[in-house]
Amino acid sequence: MEPINLHQIAVEAMRSRGLLPVFAPQALREVEAARQAGPERNGSIRDLRQLTWFSIDNDDTRDLDQLSVAEALPDGATRLLVAVADVDSMVRPGGAVDGHAGVNTTSVYTAAGVFPMLPETLSTDLTSLHQDQERLALVVDMQVQADGTVSSSDIYRAAVLNRAKLTYDSVAAWLDGDGSPSEQLVEHLASVPGLQAQLRLHDNVATRLRQWRQQRGALNVQTVSARPVLKDGQLVDLRADEKNRAKDLIADLMIATNGAAARFLAHKGFPSLRRVLQAPRRWDRIMALAAGHGVQLPVEPDALALDRFLRDRQQADPAGFADLSLSVVKLLGSGQYAAAPASAIGATGAIGAGAGSLAHFGLAVSDYAHSTAPNRRFPDLVTQRLLKAALAGEPPPYSVEALAGIARQCTLQEGNANKVERQVLKAAAAWLLRDRLGETFDALVTGAAAKGTFVRISQPLLEGRLVRGFEGLDVGDTLRVRLVSVDAAQSFIDFEPT
Repeated sequence: MEPINLHQIAVEAMRSRGLLPVFAPQALREVEAARQAGPERNGSIRDLRQLTWFSIDNDDTRDLDQLSVAEALPDGATRLLVAVADVDSMVRPGGAVDGHAGVNTTSVYTAAGVFPMLPETLSTDLTSLHQDQERLALVVDMQVQADGTVSSSDIYRAAVLNRAKLTYDSVAAWLDGDGSPSEQLVEHLASVPGLQAQLRLHDNVATRLRQWRQQRGALNVQTVSARPVLKDGQLVDLRADEKNRAKDLIADLMIATNGAAARFLAHKGFPSLRRVLQAPRRWDRIMALAAGHGVQLPVEPDALALDRFLRDRQQADPAGFADLSLSVVKLLGSGQYAAAPASAIGATGAIGAGAGSLAHFGLAVSDYAHSTAPNRRFPDLVTQRLLKAALAGEPPPYSVEALAGIARQCTLQEGNANKVERQVLKAAAAWLLRDRLGETFDALVTGAAAKGTFVRISQPLLEGRLVRGFEGLDVGDTLRVRLVSVDAAQSFIDFEPT
């Protein structure tokens, strides 16, 4: 098999799905003009550079979107501040950069590299919240009570300064007390006053936020994704990129921040973009999975009952919980974007009777606007423009009709980006498996539809198609499979039952 060109496969896959792999010359000229001019500083901007802001992200992340800092208050309450990079200040609406972002709507993360939504001069430099660099941000200022409720929140513009760029794995190991902290984390803890207390307080408030949502039906799942492993620039493995305590911490903070953004816009009388996940259409199959473990779920979708089942299974079978989680996530289906009129706000922010079509079944929230990643998601950039207009007392820059069109495009392109990422990953996996034809693996069915039945193996972590013997199989079933063929150029990996 000839050497594989993953980058070319990624470029062709993007183009075939209406995604732009390169930026137009005009977009690059706009970026250079933005560099020369610097960010616009109109309006009221607070100086919060003195606070102990820090970031937690992947080791190799360069497009840092958010920082946070917290303050303990009386009676177990916490003031939580999340700063989101002010990307809008350097991306002109209607310009070439904005146009490219509006077409792709997301950065595309492939095994061949990242195809950013914004030129790297912006996304990984001028608007990225790098350590020791002053940046403009939108700050979501929340008060979290001892029981995990967000009792009040405000949003304003500010100048911020990242004191420490931390990584998920090192923070998770430190919080868990597992092994020795990384040298980088040890240095930060020694050189940044108050950072250790900040991490403990963040872990505490994130836990309370999570518990509040879980009491209302937020699903406890533990999924893994494949992360390419490179050696000397060559792909050598696909390993599990698992959740950990630090990733959960940041996810909980971002969910709270996105809810506060949605409520802020609603209170200002603004329309907004929401992230929604309807009740699962394949609830019958989820019921069947639970019945296989001796648990009877309600006939109608019930997030609280499903979460109780998941928690019990995590306790009973920790080793098998990731596979069960993956099966449930596949059956829940994909989220989508929707335009919300100005009046669309829930009374408490939690799903209940009559929460309507703007709820998120998996997160147990009914007011949720993506706002924390404007460097890599167009809905977040649009939401940022809405927030800044509301702060400035200006009319909404987008009508609800315009937002509906943006929502459709973002949902479509998010799906296309996921397909590209899977295609490139399968091409890489096929290359890794090129000398392993005939080997057998334990597999989990992850998809069963008219277009085919798909299974996932764990070493290396990848999905392939079951080309025969798939009759009667459904998501969540396990079986032993044999690798019968691979084609890296076509991203084909084919299995058959043993």
